[in-house]
Amino acid sequence: MTDAEIRNYLEDNGYPRHVVAAGREGLVRRWRDFVREVERGYRFGLEDYRNDLDVRGILAILQLDTDVAEDDERFEAMLTARDRRVWESAPGDPFWDFGYPHNASAELLRDLKSAGIAH
Repeated sequence: MTDAEIRNYLEDNGYPRHVVAAGREGLVRRWRDFVREVERGYRFGLEDYRNDLDVRGILAILQLDTDVAEDDERFEAMLTARDRRVWESAPGDPFWDFGYPHNASAELLRDLKSAGIAH
């Protein structure tokens, strides 16, 4: 997809102006920043985590998987409990929707337990 097509998709689907304006680069940057946050120790709760997974889902829908392939590898290496679905960010069974960071914060773990995802 061209950058203009990406921005049009984002706009047509009601994404905030700042997301539309940032386009491809902004989405890739947001995913990359999220992966770095996970590597340092994800400190937010489940709602934030799921919002971040939605960014990856958008990247998949826009067919930008190759743009984040290295980030995906790093993120996947951080996941545990890979048999547990945490979210449904994209069609099918994308790897990022299963499991959670092995270094998750107490807040995320508490939320995961409340949702019946973690034990």
